Amino acid sequence: MATKLADAEGGEVDEYLESWGRRLRARNRSEKTIRGYGETVQLFLQFLRCHDMPTAVGDVKREHVEAFIADQLARWKPTTALTRHQALRQFFLYLVDEGELTDSPMARMKPPSIPDVPVPIVTDNDLRRLLKACEGTDFESRRDMAILRLFIDTGCRLAEITDLAVEDVILEAEVINVVGKGKRPRSAPYGPKTSSALDRYLRLRKRHPQSHCPALWLGPKGGLTTSGVAQILRRRCATAGIAQLHPHQFRHTAAHAWLASGGGETDAMRLFGWKSRVMLNRYGASNADERARDSYRRILPGDRI
Repeated sequence: MATKLADAEGGEVDEYLESWGRRLRARNRSEKTIRGYGETVQLFLQFLRCHDMPTAVGDVKREHVEAFIADQLARWKPTTALTRHQALRQFFLYLVDEGELTDSPMARMKPPSIPDVPVPIVTDNDLRRLLKACEGTDFESRRDMAILRLFIDTGCRLAEITDLAVEDVILEAEVINVVGKGKRPRSAPYGPKTSSALDRYLRLRKRHPQSHCPALWLGPKGGLTTSGVAQILRRRCATAGIAQLHPHQFRHTAAHAWLASGGGETDAMRLFGWKSRVMLNRYGASNADERARDSYRRILPGDRI
């Protein structure tokens, strides 16, 4: 259970959010992470109030947190519940570190298990149809073609693609400079077809009314948001007549293509911006059986006898 210090009275759960946010910023956490953590704590507080549970941090016990996580599992995917669990765990660790609690109510609480369900990769046929839906010489066609080819070629995250500035595109070297999770910069290479798509878009971009904007991707009112880029994908999928795709499927597809072609795992970690091999294994799970069968057919151990 959460234990209050003898000389301190625990405040309400939400009283610590601003201070926690400042701590996270001091540790160079992204604004997206800070916002997500804060939303989780607010949801937790709403849950406590709706169920007549204590809302002072010193009175929150393990069973209260477990009830909230169980509620999240009933409402959302297990990955969402895991994200909520991780955010609350960090929140209570912060309170212990600040001396507001002597122990976290989650000290011995295990996270929810996540079923091993590989994300489906996008087939080459669907990718061709998607790109065909962007053929054209108008501004939006050239922009959308460049965006989708970057997704396919680099496997970058939605935020990494969206947040690109014009100066982040190095056409001569065929790389883009992106900032990944944890504000870690890296250079992501791309191929000649993507280079041509970017070059065509950049030529048109110079004549756009918002060309003074530093953001690479422009809409009528300026730089596109992550929501705007996601909407482009949905619209192009509909035009192509294929199932709706999530931007992250391109990341799984790129990882599969790299590993299937014999690309090294260490190189994959650098290219896709992964800190641990856990992420490599997670993204490599898509069509891992297919890659294993292909490797077997190249070796054919029984045929050597």
